[in-house]
This record gives sequence, structure tokens and C-alpha cells, in this order.
Amino acid sequence: MSTCKNKKKPSASKIGILNESSLHRTLKFSYTGIKGKTEVKVGGFVADGIKKDGEYIEVQTGSFAPLPKKIKEFVKYGKVRIIHPIALAKRIEVYGTDGKLLYRRKSPVKGSKWSIFDALIHAPLLPLTLGVTIEIVMLDITEKRIKDGKGSWRRKGISLHDRELAFWHESILLKKTADYLQFIPFKKGEEFTSSLLSEQTGIDKWTARKALYVLTKLKVVKRNGKIGSSWVYERAK
Repeated sequence: MSTCKNKKKPSASKIGILNESSLHRTLKFSYTGIKGKTEVKVGGFVADGIKKDGEYIEVQTGSFAPLPKKIKEFVKYGKVRIIHPIALAKRIEVYGTDGKLLYRRKSPVKGSKWSIFDALIHAPLLPLTLGVTIEIVMLDITEKRIKDGKGSWRRKGISLHDRELAFWHESILLKKTADYLQFIPFKKGEEFTSSLLSEQTGIDKWTARKALYVLTKLKVVKRNGKIGSSWVYERAK
């Protein structure tokens, strides 16, 4: 692990453990390892964990918007691995306030590796930070809810209680910008639009646009002008 002079050594802390989902906690301990430490103070922030080999672990289930300042501080002390879980499938369980299961159902919403761009679009330059690895973890999850009348109107008053890991499918490592080429099914020199990317990969057009926005920022693809109102892209690597 790299060190910096005049830097206070990170220390274990109980800060940040409140309101933590079971999913977040499971991933935090899994990646930190038995001999690592969790809830570690780093400058003015708290990392989810630090492995025995000195790599910092940060589990981020949502947008990456809050991460740039925090990660910039972490990499002063060592390498950082950002764990981003994506649910391939989700089962929803709804309980009464007495703890009894009322019903369960499958969510129609399904994630894919392309869901990483929902998080990255808010911090598209984060992967360029030296020493940072992003790991997509493809999972099935169980989401537990309580019918207590306190939830949002969208859930008809049903509150979100917890998320649990149900099944672990695979991990996808994004360590170098070249690793992002897996999202581009075109050869170097082939031009394409977001619509063509959508057709080739089966993703919706909005996801294709988000992906290309991020990949352009990472200089994985470049713009070659427009055809009508559509940008034309090409692999830059």
C-alpha cells in the first residue's frame, strides 16, 4: 500500500453502520475479508473496509455522484475497489407490521451489466482515477418491505425494510479503460450511432445514450460528427 508523509493513519470506526442493508453488509464483509477491517476512517471520510493487502473497499449500491471526493482521498493511501451490485432478478416480499409474510412476487425490473452506466453517468471521470478498480457484481436479491402506511405513495404506503443477497452470479472487473471496450460490439473504424448500439446489444436507446456519454468521457469512443440529429461514434482504441 502506498503511503503519504504527514498523513494520519486510517483507523477503525463505528461510523456509517446505521441504516445499512443486509446486502451492503454482506458485500462489505465478503470483500474486506476475515483479516481486514471495516468502517475505516480515511481523512474526512469513512471507507467500508480495508483488506489485509491494503486495498480499500467501497460498496456503492446507487449513483456514483457522492464518490469522487471520497475516492480522491482514499487513493492517497492505497488502491481502491468500488463494488457495485446490480440485480439481475429481484424478488419482493411484503410483511405486515406483525412480521407475518403477506405475499411475495417477482419484480419485472431486471438489471444487466449496462446498468453500471446509471451510476457512472453522475461521475463519468471516476474510472480515470489512478488506482481505482470498479467491480460489477451481478446478483439476485430479495427486497423486504413492510405494509405500515409509512412508505412512499409509489409503493402505496409500503416501506422498504431491507435488501438481501439471494444468489451470486458473476463479477465483472473494470480496471483499465480498455476493459470498457466490452460494451462496444463494433470494430475499430466502424461508425455507429446510439440507435445502432441499441439494436446490436438489445439495450434501450436511453441506456445506449448514457453509455456513449460515459464512454466518450473515458475516451473509449469518439464522436465523428452527426448524421441528421444523431451523433456518429467510433472506437477510439
